[in-house]
Amino acid sequence: MKLNKILFFILGVLLIVKLLFLFPFFTSLEFKAQDSLFRFRGKLLLSDKIAIVAIDDATFNGLNTTWPFPREFHAKLIENLARAGAKQIVFDVEFTENSNEVSDDSLATTAAMADNVVFAGKVLHGKSSTEPSQKLTPITAITNFDLPWGVVNMSADSDGFIRKYILFEEFDKAPVYSIGVASLANLRVYQPDWENHIKLTHNALHVMGESIPIHKHNNAIINYHGPAGTFAQYSYSSVLDDSTFVMPGFQGAELDEFEDIITSGVLKDKIVLVGATIDELHDKFPTPFGGEWMPGVEIHANFIEMALSGKYVQTINPWLYLLFEVIVLFGLWFLFKLLKPQFSAVALLLLLILQFGLAVVLFIKLAMLIPIVQTIILLIAIYVASVLSHYFETMKEKRFIRHAFAQYLAPELVTKLLQDPQSLKYGGSLQEISVLFTDIRSFTTYSESHSPQETVNILHEYLTEMVKVIIDNQGILDKFVGDEVMALFGTPVPLPNHALNACKTALQMRERLGILQEKWKAEGREPFEIGLGINTGMAVVGNLGSEQIFDYTAIGDTINLGARLEGINKEYQTEKHIIISEFTLEKVQDLVEVRYLDEVKVKGKNNAVKIYELIDIKS
Repeated sequence: MKLNKILFFILGVLLIVKLLFLFPFFTSLEFKAQDSLFRFRGKLLLSDKIAIVAIDDATFNGLNTTWPFPREFHAKLIENLARAGAKQIVFDVEFTENSNEVSDDSLATTAAMADNVVFAGKVLHGKSSTEPSQKLTPITAITNFDLPWGVVNMSADSDGFIRKYILFEEFDKAPVYSIGVASLANLRVYQPDWENHIKLTHNALHVMGESIPIHKHNNAIINYHGPAGTFAQYSYSSVLDDSTFVMPGFQGAELDEFEDIITSGVLKDKIVLVGATIDELHDKFPTPFGGEWMPGVEIHANFIEMALSGKYVQTINPWLYLLFEVIVLFGLWFLFKLLKPQFSAVALLLLLILQFGLAVVLFIKLAMLIPIVQTIILLIAIYVASVLSHYFETMKEKRFIRHAFAQYLAPELVTKLLQDPQSLKYGGSLQEISVLFTDIRSFTTYSESHSPQETVNILHEYLTEMVKVIIDNQGILDKFVGDEVMALFGTPVPLPNHALNACKTALQMRERLGILQEKWKAEGREPFEIGLGINTGMAVVGNLGSEQIFDYTAIGDTINLGARLEGINKEYQTEKHIIISEFTLEKVQDLVEVRYLDEVKVKGKNNAVKIYELIDIKS
């Protein structure tokens, strides 16, 4: 296969695999494989800058009330967190609907006095392109103070897992930033125009000196620092429970848990995120770490921790990786073509292990994600394609061999060639063979004295019998030249003693001719006589000829001498008219009976060659 065809074939395989990953099933497989990298890596060290105030089971038991809580509770929480030295308070609780004026004003006023609170809102997208989106902002009491807020929308993949964090939502062609981004923007300086200090480029969101890589329009891949429960959590009720707050659920017992929080300083200078962790509030999501689903508030915490540490997850440049894939597939195509299928399978398995190991190392060392399942499918696809290509090429080769040799090669030799096509060399190669020539004596005179139809008929009968003898002795019919027959022994499949096979063939030809002569005499037809010559030696053997027309044949001095021996039969009185060379005799001297005839010089050779009459095969 030509290089341009191979490249076109590889690009075709690559395109098909890329198209497969437009379907949710395959993208889900890729997600699952990349999720395993988080588990291989394990937890990351935390900066100890973030804590979570959890609205948990203990909170509901302590407060002995239903959701939503009175907003005076949240105001009290802000006051206590301020006393505990919290650097920033981020509510993953939506206050988008009014409750009562006193409660709403209490919450808004307390937050404004704390001067470090970030609230939550949401953008609701229409279910169709014609249905408009809605922006749910915090209540008017909060927005009147120009307090910062951000959306808490979650971006789930097709399998429901949260792997990416929404940096902003678009509403009326303007960005509405998430609470994670709002937290970062107001972390150093709490300012009403904080959104004006965020710069958005095509590949990053720049906020307060941090450049957060953007993945697909408005997302950032979350570098989860661990499974659910990784961040330090304190019960919402524990923060409320100071000496001035009575816990209804404690039945009069005053634990004053907040005093321990103040004394220990566990919330001092922390970014404190407030959110639900209880299952009943349905704010939990599956994440790459698996196990227990993670509360939304902890997902926000993971994003903020990632931004503060600068440990962003990035994906490899798709065009660069595409080039890498083309080069690898191109190399593997030739590797798999060189190796046998079983060795290719072992190489493929090693490559799959190596590829996954590379993905693990890149993620652990560089926090970089590369395609895993996609690459696995590509490697398997190129392996299968190479195996199929090898199969079709083998079948094509076998068809060529069967077509080329079925007419003049013994069936068992054709079978051997099909089992081992490499024994048939394309072009020419130097081989030791034996060549047999036989020719009808005075055939020109014979054909002139007989009708064309009679000549053709008797020649057909004679040649059919001679070819059968050649094939029966595992020889190959090289060609007919009029009434002359040229046969080769020892090619294209080696024989244990090709010279002996040639000698047997010559003797059997004589026997078969004797039977034919008796038959022709009985039919009133005139018989004819033949001469045979056999030589053994090195010759160039193979598919020789032009690009348009070629033939499997042999050339060289060995062939020329064989033809010469057949021709000089008429110069010697021999019983069976079979002459062999000294080179053939060397191979069969203990196996045949011969009679020395003479030494002859061949045209182009200085040294004379000893020739012998072949009489019989020894018992």
